[in-house]
Order: sequence, then C-alpha cells, then structure tokens
Amino acid sequence: MGHYSCPRGSYLRRGQQKTPGSMTRRSCAIYATGFICAHLLIVGIALVVAQVFQTMIHSRLKKEITLTEKSQVFEAWKNPPPPVYMEYYFFNVTNPEVFMAGGKASVKQIGPYTYREYRPRENVTFLENGTKVYALNPKTFVFVPEKSVGDPQVDIVRTVNIPFVAIMNELNSYSFFLRTIVSMYINSLGIELFMTRTVHEVLWGFKDPLLTKVHSMKPEVDEYFGLMWKKNGTHEGEFVFHTGEQNYLDYGKIDTWNGLREMSWWSSNQSNMINGTDGAVFHPLINRNELLYIFAADLCRSIHLAYVEDVEVKGIQAYRFAPPNDVLMSPKNNPANAGFCVPAGDCLGTGVLKVSVCREGAPIVVSFPHFYQADPAYINAIDGLNPNKEEHETYLDLQPTAGVPIRACKRAQLNIILKRVQGFPKTKNITETIFPIMFVNETATIDDESAAQMRSLLLIVTLVSNFPVLIVGLGIILLLVFLVLFCRNRQKKTAKDDTAYTPVSDKTDESSETPASQPMKNGSYIAMSPVEAQKC
Repeated sequence: MGHYSCPRGSYLRRGQQKTPGSMTRRSCAIYATGFICAHLLIVGIALVVAQVFQTMIHSRLKKEITLTEKSQVFEAWKNPPPPVYMEYYFFNVTNPEVFMAGGKASVKQIGPYTYREYRPRENVTFLENGTKVYALNPKTFVFVPEKSVGDPQVDIVRTVNIPFVAIMNELNSYSFFLRTIVSMYINSLGIELFMTRTVHEVLWGFKDPLLTKVHSMKPEVDEYFGLMWKKNGTHEGEFVFHTGEQNYLDYGKIDTWNGLREMSWWSSNQSNMINGTDGAVFHPLINRNELLYIFAADLCRSIHLAYVEDVEVKGIQAYRFAPPNDVLMSPKNNPANAGFCVPAGDCLGTGVLKVSVCREGAPIVVSFPHFYQADPAYINAIDGLNPNKEEHETYLDLQPTAGVPIRACKRAQLNIILKRVQGFPKTKNITETIFPIMFVNETATIDDESAAQMRSLLLIVTLVSNFPVLIVGLGIILLLVFLVLFCRNRQKKTAKDDTAYTPVSDKTDESSETPASQPMKNGSYIAMSPVEAQKC
C-alpha cells in the first residue's frame, strides 16, 4: 500500500481553531440582551398601564397629609414658616369741598404702610378621635419701616369720617325731627364729613369726639375708632377643622366657625354656607378643573377660586387660582349671588359686596382694589382710580401634588356708601357714591428653606411615580442594542458563508515545472503535517 496524502486543491475553514467558542459567547450575549429587553418592556408597560407606583404615591400622600400630630405638615400648619406681609394703601381725598358741593371726588393713593403678620395656631385640641381639630388663630402685626413709604404716626391722610357716617346711617330709621336735632348738635362740635388724621390713627384707632359723646349715653358703644381697632393680637373666631383622617378631600376644611356650620345674615341658604378652608391649606392632588373654596371671615362669606394658569415659584411648578368674574357679579348676570342682597332684592352692581349686615354701624362695602372687575360706573364716579390685573388681582399659587400654597396675594378694598340723608343739611348736595377708603395687599411667599425641601420632596415623588417609564425607557435602549447586535451578527455570518472554504494552494503551474525525477512528498501543502501511509 502507498502513502495517502490530501488531494491538491483541498479546502480548510479559516479560523477553525477559534470559531466554536467565540460564536457561542456572542450568541449568548445577543439572546440574553433580547430576553432582558423583552421582560423590561413587558413589566414596564404593565406598570404604566396599571399606574401601580402613581397609585402608591397618591395613597401615601392621602394618608400623610393630614392635620394630625403624626403628620409632617401639622407643625407647619400650627406655625406657618412663610412670612406674611400686610400692605395698607389709603385714598387721600384732595377735593372734599367739590364733592360736598355735588361734584366728583378726587383721590390720590398713598402707601404702602407694611406690617409683618404673625399668625400661630393656639389652643389646638383634637376632637372626635382625631378627625377634627379646634384652634384659634390670633394675628399680631409689627410695622416694617424698610417696606413702607413713610412713618404712619407722622403721615397725614384725609378720608371719610366713618363714625359720622355710621351715626347718620343708624339714625336713618328715626324721625326727621330727631335727625335734625342730632345734626345741629354735631355741627356745634365742628365735626365734618371728612376728617384728617395720621395713618396710624385711622388704622389702629383714636378716641373719636363724636363716639365719646355717644359712649357717655350708651356705654356699650366704644369711644375709639380705627379700621384695625382691637385686631392686633386678636383672632377672627373659633374654628374647628376637618383633619382629613377620614377623607383626604376634607383636609383643612372648616367644620364650624364660632360654633356655626352656616351663617344667618344673608338671604339664601347657599349664601350662608361656610365652605372650604381658611386659605392656609388645601387637599393634596389638586386638578385644574376643580373650584377651590375659601371662607373669608373678614368678608363674611365664602368665595371660590378657579384655575388660571401654570406658574413657577422658586423652581416649584404651581397652579394659579383666582376668583373668577362671577364671584362679585351682579345678580342680574349671576342669579346665584342674589342671596347676598340684604334685604332680598336690595342689590348693588357688579364688583361690590355690602357687608354691613355682619358689621354693625356704617354701610361698609368691599371690593377688589380700585374697583377691579367692578361696574365701570363705580370707577368713573371717582377721579384717581386705575384698576389693573397685575396690581389688584387676588390669586393663590398652589403646588398641586401636596396642595400647599407657595405664594398668595389677597387684595381687598374697604369702601363706604355716601348718600344724602334727610335732616343732615351737609349731605344735601352730594351724589350717592361708593367711596374708597383704603385697600390691603396681603402677601406670602414660601421661604427658601421650605422651597428647597419642597423641591427635594417633589423630585422623589416624580422619580418614584415615573419609575415604570424609566423601566420602559431602559427596555427600549436594550431593544436597540439587541437589534444592532443581531444585525451585525447576521452580516458576519453571511460573509463567512460566501468565503467559507479557501484553497490552501494552487500549484498547477509550479508542479508542471517540477522535475519528474523529484517525487512529490506528503505534506507539501501549507498547514498540513506529513501523514504516514497506513497499511491495510
């Protein structure tokens, strides 16, 4: 038997010594990526559809944001950290003689005179197994000169003599003869319809000569008068709030005010309702479509706020709510406001509200500053008024997730009705007018420390709520990686199939030149070892 050798033109797979291991590892990596990608997408999409994490966060917020001692918001509710400032602006009357003669009054705004307001909750007591909480809210005011235009104890303002108007209003139901006698007596004291006092006196009180005379006959009548008389260090009544323990939507809502669940001085049950919170807190998870209700004790009524726009305060996204036009709209255009006409049918126009029914004495009317959103007739009746949204709108910026006010601006104007009163000759020429006295701008903005804590909390809430979205995103990234690896692997496989076998050597020409005497040996080809002939 002769020697056996590989035939000429034999083929060998390139890289045969490393193919099995590398191919196995590459395939495992590709299919593992696809497996993980599929699971991430399935789990992530399922979590997004089911809203598991969002529901979990919302459930936690509903339980945590309550007025209970264990709640993190309770301490902030008792002692609000944001500073509250009260800016008082007065309308100085420049032509009282013209107005008394029947002409149009002219006023000039002066201010602000700014006071820092402190409003801690006191006598906090939990009721009915922690579902309600009783509290007083005394308010203290401290003058802030650096935020004011002058010294209130020095600056002078000429304004309506409200005690005089209050007495005329009280005597309006008495006989003409008695009114005439009182009018003559008042004239003998030199008292006029307009008075000149310091800002401090008008705001915080002074001993009025007319009230002093009345006090000598009726001791129950206070001889001092001031727009904020006896309001520094006092509270607006006894409140009982819902803690939100039973229903998160009731968080902070007023249950009773001075023992009342509804008022009695308005002319309809709806108008007498005490709705909403006191404006300090609101329930979490607020949406843009809802109306928020606030009970304003100084206005003797509840008002509602509607969504206006999205805003940003110190890096915190918020919803802005403001009173819509219908809050003080005339009953002719908004029949729901007919209940605020007392007696029934005795209504004022759009933009004003008579509150003398809950404030004995003078015919007091409230409005927004400069009669903003009011009937143009009230604006045109006085020279010097310039209502505008930027300076005179009331609004509230709320962080919707937690329901926390992060900026508030409450603006209200105090006015008085001046009209002719028979028996008082000094009023015979005046035109009935709703006369502006002053307005207040109550502002509060979240402090920097609280804002930083809020941003951190919202970041955590956002990350947890969007965790399923992150899973889906990671799944999409891995899907792209899987597709790239898969395509590249296919391309390599196709290329190898095209060049799967390569001739080791083609020696046709060379072999023809090989001498016949030189025998061909086994192993004459590259990468082949000589093989000895096997015997049968």
